[in-house]
Order: sequence, then structure tokens, then C-alpha cells
Amino acid sequence: MLRIILILFIFLSAGLLFAEPEIMKLPVKEQETVFVALSGNDANDGLSEANAVATIAKGLEITRNKNIKNLSVKGKHRIETPIILTPQDSGLTVTGHGIIDGSRTITNWKPYKNGIWQAEIPEVKDGKWSFRQIYVGGELRQRAKTPNENFYRVAACPEGTPKTVHYHTDCQSFEFKPNDINPNWKNLDDVEVIVYYFWSDNHLPIESVDTEKNIVRFKYKGGKTFTDDFSEDGARYIVENVFEALDQPGEWYLDKVTGIIYYMPKEGEDLNKIEIIAPFAKELLRFDGKPADNSFVSGIHFKNISFQYCNFELPPGKVNDHQGSSEVAAAVNLTGVKKCTFMECTFSNLGTFGMELKSGCSSVDVADCRFENLAAGGIRINGGGAGSHPLVHTKNNNILRNEIVNYGQIYPSAVGIIVQNSCGNTIAANHIHHGYYTGISLGWVWGYSRSISRDNIVEHNHIHHIGQGLLSDMGAVYTLGPSPGTIIRNNLIHDIDANKYGGWGIYNDEGSTGILIEKNIVYNTKFAGYDMHYSKEITIRNNIFALGRKDQINRTRGEKHPSLYFENNIIYWKEGTLFSGDWNDKEYKYYTNPNQPDGSDRKRNFESNWNVFYNPNLKVGEVKFGGGSFDDWKKRGYDNNSVYADPMFVDPDKFDFRLKPESPALKFGFEEIDLSLVPER
Repeated sequence: MLRIILILFIFLSAGLLFAEPEIMKLPVKEQETVFVALSGNDANDGLSEANAVATIAKGLEITRNKNIKNLSVKGKHRIETPIILTPQDSGLTVTGHGIIDGSRTITNWKPYKNGIWQAEIPEVKDGKWSFRQIYVGGELRQRAKTPNENFYRVAACPEGTPKTVHYHTDCQSFEFKPNDINPNWKNLDDVEVIVYYFWSDNHLPIESVDTEKNIVRFKYKGGKTFTDDFSEDGARYIVENVFEALDQPGEWYLDKVTGIIYYMPKEGEDLNKIEIIAPFAKELLRFDGKPADNSFVSGIHFKNISFQYCNFELPPGKVNDHQGSSEVAAAVNLTGVKKCTFMECTFSNLGTFGMELKSGCSSVDVADCRFENLAAGGIRINGGGAGSHPLVHTKNNNILRNEIVNYGQIYPSAVGIIVQNSCGNTIAANHIHHGYYTGISLGWVWGYSRSISRDNIVEHNHIHHIGQGLLSDMGAVYTLGPSPGTIIRNNLIHDIDANKYGGWGIYNDEGSTGILIEKNIVYNTKFAGYDMHYSKEITIRNNIFALGRKDQINRTRGEKHPSLYFENNIIYWKEGTLFSGDWNDKEYKYYTNPNQPDGSDRKRNFESNWNVFYNPNLKVGEVKFGGGSFDDWKKRGYDNNSVYADPMFVDPDKFDFRLKPESPALKFGFEEIDLSLVPER
């Protein structure tokens, strides 16, 4: 027996009984680096800059075979398929100021006529390539469209309006005004009508045009009635990819039948010298873990790497009707990832979202990165929903100190940072500006259904100049559904605009529950600085809401439960109403202990107290509080300890909302709001 044990020990020691895979035998070479450079050669060993390889694919092959954990990438590397990292690549660090580029250059331009130039693209004619963006000298150009300025208006909605059907009725046709749409346009099959309505932009390819009735029918249904919002006003729309509309410098048209692209140069552009490119790769980078199988990609770090040019077109049947442009893909996709980082990276000129953290991602840091010139949004976080396998939950990620600018260029309903079905994330000190829709969105359950979203922190962010008057129903920070433990604090929010309604600062939408909103400064909003559709147990304290144009604080409807606790805030305005919406009380039962099984009557479902209200242009008797006077409001049990008085800001006309020592708010314990961590103030 002793001899058998001894032989077994010898075999185990030699690794002969249970042989490990070859890669497991290799020692990790932490200090060695594989070099990738445009001047390299894939025949090299890649172990020095002088012997660099030429492609990232070859560099990764070497890191895997030799178990080296450092990859240096320099220069611009054009790819046609995504770089894929798997659990085998865990521990890898990628640096070097390299560029991962998914574009192709369009060459051999020749004059066409009327100031238009053309180039042949065989891959387009062969059906192997299609695109909806081109970049001239690095700048996005406009597909040929009509009208050149402003919008057309839907003349009538034969399939129904909000007065006759539910606004969310799928509609497939509308009536247009004479001559706005022409059935004789070249390649009518490729012409696209883009409708801007409610909080959506729908991209609708034309199926047919009836000029007798002036009815256009689309290949697919749009998700709502073709009205601007809940009114009867016809929706705004443009028509893109119209050859006959190629009449403005900077416009272009792609003929998919002939494979010819047409472009009208801007003044000073020499097409023999300036680079014109279009995106080709549909994805740039993918982390391919299998979270449900407990197989994760971990410890991979990207630093100083740029990602640019990524191609995306909506799949057949999709029109971008889902809220937040959630049907649009991302250039960089992470699934089943733990403890990975993206530091000081750039995501630019993308036909997609910048990045998506999908199922099973945790402890991922995206920090000090720049996201710019995006067809959709910056970052999307979306894991498994309530009731899903615990390993596919996405949680505890950090989105820190990033700048997201010029987003929503093609899909304006996209969000700067959107968190769907995820918990424990920190979104802090980001600078989000010049988008067409919401800055930061949290939630993704409508109403009071169970939600996995909770304990998310949104703090020290600077969100401004978003909305820009294009869509409705949006806000700088938007929440949806139950989100207990979520905190929105110390954010600077201003210059929020919308179309018909909903240019709000902080917006608690359907079923938002259990959220703390404190120490934010919100000003220059088209509508209310704070808006609540319907919610439950929202605490709003120690905020400054200033200079809303239409209104200051809005509640769309109350319900038979506590909706909000509004205390120790400063509301300062010069125009519009103070409290808009429904501030009526809804009596309900509440329970204080098991000995009161029937509950007690409660006549108020919101609280408001210890606030400072002030309009320098109105006396208190001229201000309506929930439809009545301040005294009437107090008799209803609200704001009995609040005052109507100058809060004594340092200089509100210059948006300096620091308080002078004699401010009445300080007597209520109002704490000065610390903006020291907010970027680009």
C-alpha cells in the first residue's frame, strides 16, 4: 500500500496523472511586453519595439501563447471584425496610445455635376457594405435630406391620434402635405423618413406613396401615433437619403444599387487631399465571458487607447422606438466581466453607443475617458433583471470623471449614461453636455413592479445644454421604477430644453421609489427643475431649484401613498408658476403598528416644509401655492415653517448660488452645496 501511495505521489508531482492544459503550465511573465506597431511585421516575435508585430490579432496570439500580460499598441489599426477577449486573456494590460479604427477610406473621387463629386464603391454594389455616416476630415456630414432647414409636419393621422386611440398605438402611415414626399425619388426603397415625436426618433423606410390621398406607408410600424406629443399637432419629420435633395454643401448620398457615393464638398475642401471615410466594422471590441457558466473575463485594463468609427444600421423591422435608443448597439461590449478598467481612453465618431456593460459585469471602472461625436449615447449598463440567474446580474461598476459630448447625432433619443437593470453603481464627476435627450437615466421597470435597480449613486456630475428643443419628456437625471437606496446628490444641472413638454432637471418617472435627492443645484430649465410623474417615498432635501421658465416644481399626479418629502430646499424664480400639476390630497390608510389592522386615515400624501420660496418680481400674495394662497397652503398642512423671502444668493443673475451669511435658509439648517468635485464649472 505504501508503494502505491509513493508511486501516485511521484506521478502527481510530475503532472503525469492529471495533466494541465499547456497554457496553465506557462509562468505568467508580468514584466514582459508584446509590442504592436504599424511599422512592425507579424513575422517578428513582438518582444521588443524593434521587433514589433504589425497587427493586434498577432500581438494577442503571442500574449496567449507565452502567457504575457502586457500589450503595447501604437498607431492606428484598422479592423473589420471585433477584437475578442475571453477568460484566457484575464490579467492583460493594453496601453500605448494606439487607435482601434473600424473605418475604410473612400478614394478615387471624380467630378459629377452641379458641384457634386462621386466615387465607386464595389463592396456597396455587391451588397457587402452599407453605411449611414461619412466623415470628411474627421467631421460628420449630413445625408441628403429635405427640408434643408427645420421640419415637415404630418398633415393628418388616419390611423388615429391621442384623442381617438392610445398614444402608444403602432402606426404605419400618415398623410403628408402635397409635394413634401415624392414617389418619383430615385431608389425610393432606400429613402428614410425620420419622425421626431414624444421622446422618440423613429427611422422609417418607405414602402409606398399614394399621391392621390397624399398617404405615405412604411415598411414597418412606428411605435406611437404620428403626433408631436399627446396633442393633435402633427409630428415633425425629415426625409433622408434622397438623391434629389443633394443640394447643400456637406451633403452626401449613397446609391446602393450602383455602388456610387455622391458628395457636395464644402468650400475649401479638395477631395484629392482631404480624407473621406465611412465606418465598416460593426463592433470594435468584445469581452466574451459566460457569466451563467461562472466563466468570467477579469483583470483586463485598457489605458490611453482610442476607439473610433463603428458601423450600425437598424435591423429589419426595428425603427428605434424603444426608449433611450436601447435598440442601438455599442462599439465596445462587455459580458461576464469582473475587475476590468478603461482609463483615459477615447471613444469618438461612432455610429453606435460608445460602450455597453452587459450581463454579469461587476467592478468595472470607466474613468477619465472621453466620449464624443456619437450617433447614440455614451455608456449603457444593462444586466439581468429581477428573477434572473444571480451570476448574470450587473452591479457595483464605477463611471467616473468622463466627458460625454455631442451625443445622439443620429439617434437623438439616446442617453449619455443609461443604467438598466443594475445595482450598486457609482456615476460620479462626469461632464455630460450637448446631447438631445436625457443625461443620466436609471431604472427600467415601469410602475411598481419588482426591480433589480437599487443603491445607485449619481453625484458630482455636471449636466448641461441637453435636449436642445428637439424631443419631449426628458431630464438631466431621469429615474424609472423602484430604486431603493439610490442617491442623486451634489450635481450641477442647467440649460435643459425640450420640445413641447418635459425639459426637466431631475425627473422621477413612473413608479420611482425610495430615492434620496439632495444638495443639487438646478437652474435654467425650460420646465420644472424637479418633476415627479408618479412616485413613492422620494426625499428631496437641501437642493436649489432656480429659474425654471415654465414652472419650478411639478407633480403630474398623486396616489394613495406617500409620494414625496420636500424639505429644506430653496426655490427661486422670475417667471412661470411655482407648483404645477396635481397637488390635491389623496386620502389613504396607513398602519403604525399591528394593533391597528384597519389603519388610520391619512389625508396627505406628500410633505413640504422648511423651504425658502422667492420670486423677486412678485409679492407673496401674488404667488399660487398648489392653486391657492400661501396661507391656504399652510392651512392644508404644508410649509408651516417655510418662508417667502430672498434667499440672498451671492449673484443669482450670474448663477452664483452661494449663500450670504444672513440667508434665511441657513437659519433652517440649509447646508452649502459643495461643487468642488463637479467638472468644468
